[in-house]
Amino acid sequence: MKKVSLSIAAVAVAMGLGSASAADLGKVYKKAPAPIVVSPWDVAFGAAITNNYVFRGISQSNRGASVSAYFEPRYNITPDLQLYAGVAGNSISFANRAAAEIDVYGGIRPTFGPLALDFGVWGYIYPSGQCIDGNLTPGTAAITPAGACPFGSNALFNGNVMKGDVSYYEAYGKATYTFNDMFALGGSVWYSPNFLNFGFDSTYASINAKFTAPSNLFGNSGIGAYVSGEYGHQWLGTTDAFYAFTPLPDYNTWNVGVGFTYKVFTLDLRYSGTDIGKGNCNAITSDFGAVQTGSVTLANPGGFGSKWCGDQFIAKLSADVTLGALK
Repeated sequence: MKKVSLSIAAVAVAMGLGSASAADLGKVYKKAPAPIVVSPWDVAFGAAITNNYVFRGISQSNRGASVSAYFEPRYNITPDLQLYAGVAGNSISFANRAAAEIDVYGGIRPTFGPLALDFGVWGYIYPSGQCIDGNLTPGTAAITPAGACPFGSNALFNGNVMKGDVSYYEAYGKATYTFNDMFALGGSVWYSPNFLNFGFDSTYASINAKFTAPSNLFGNSGIGAYVSGEYGHQWLGTTDAFYAFTPLPDYNTWNVGVGFTYKVFTLDLRYSGTDIGKGNCNAITSDFGAVQTGSVTLANPGGFGSKWCGDQFIAKLSADVTLGALK
């Protein structure tokens, strides 16, 4: 009996040692979970529709509806340094019959705590534009300026002229300081060596502010809200021979509005204005719909006036998302 008991005990001990060894071996060879790798690449994209595409206080869509979209790949060198490039498009209505604005841009965004900077180059391309002369009889030699457009070019009833190609580019710098979750203040400077192909260099500078409402303003609905505004100044100059060496006046522009956000959607309601009169507005825009208003200025001796620069209400619905947010 003692021998049997000892044997059973030995087997039990052996089994216990075996189990312990197996458990230990399991711990030794168990693989650690793979680390989560965050890709430095991301892509932002979106689209919008608005009742009026306004650029620096001036309508680019003849005060009509416009649609837009953009696609922007991004590369994060570090969490505080991002490279980006993008392409965007807006529907427009220009006097030279260009119907689209294609934007190509790229730059770098460094961040230093609450201070976010942005430096880059932005190109504005207006395909399919046609040279418009100042003759009331299409197909004949241009009257204003002489020989500016090739034979067979189109003319406007109000005598306005416009180059077929008004594409240009700007270098820019932006800065935004975020004081807290609700308030941010910023500014930007844009410079072009040949603004809208007028033949002169131009600078635009602005300051802006944004107040974001507390996230619980509308309870747990997920709706956010903000109030924002901008004040800017556009420096212009004297045009080249095509536009008869016309001195275009500098002007101020401003906008203020309120926005509502829900998930990827934003509804922005905004008032925009400038200090440009109808006459100088016509000289700057070559508005194909300008009518005689007696708005005679040094830049606009013919007296035709444009409504593209006056006070305007803008409603814009947009959707913006990044691939990273969809994962």
